[in-house]
Amino acid sequence: MSTATYTRFRSDLETYFDRTASKAWEQLTSDAPVSGIRATVRAGRDRMRDTLLSWLPADLSGRRLLDAGCGTGALAVEAARRGASVVAIDVAGSLVDIARRRAPAGLAIDWRVGDMRDTALGRFDHVVAMDSLIHYPASDIVDVVRTLAQRTDGSIAFTFAPQTPLLMAMLGAGRLFPRSDRSPAILPVRDVRLRTLLRGALPQARLHRDQRISATFYTSHALEVLTR
Repeated sequence: MSTATYTRFRSDLETYFDRTASKAWEQLTSDAPVSGIRATVRAGRDRMRDTLLSWLPADLSGRRLLDAGCGTGALAVEAARRGASVVAIDVAGSLVDIARRRAPAGLAIDWRVGDMRDTALGRFDHVVAMDSLIHYPASDIVDVVRTLAQRTDGSIAFTFAPQTPLLMAMLGAGRLFPRSDRSPAILPVRDVRLRTLLRGALPQARLHRDQRISATFYTSHALEVLTR
């Protein structure tokens, strides 16, 4: 069941990407030249995507994977190239349209616009949510992970924005940047509190690998949850 905060922030994200930032995001996730600020974000996102993909089996043949918050589709494409049957979903239809156009033909990717928690999506062996939960408070992150864990038979890898002095300072400084260089609202959460909430909500699961990526104007922390 949706909380009021989850519904509000999800709606804000949909509005941001579909009405304001789809062109900027298309450029950021391409090889096109970008500003210095956006270049550091691009580099950080590339490192994070490589990290999350490294946590998945090299051969995903016969596995079903959910790319929860697929954006313009780079992670979904790589997982499908490894043999996975991928469901790639995002709240922003404009980003999914970009992903569809970019994806090579012949890959097993089911592109969707909607909510990553939709039970109609079925069961999965692996779920990856890269930077799609960084816009929600800790309680909503835990609710989403718990909901996904009920339909996941292997692992859930997701990222959150760690509440560090450096990140808080960068978010504050972001108000000084030109509007075109600003990202959607990010809600930093405390690492220890998030882990405590996850252990309470998922007593049968195990918190496994984690990795923090910091690249000047990009800071994100990956955490892997083993559901079985």
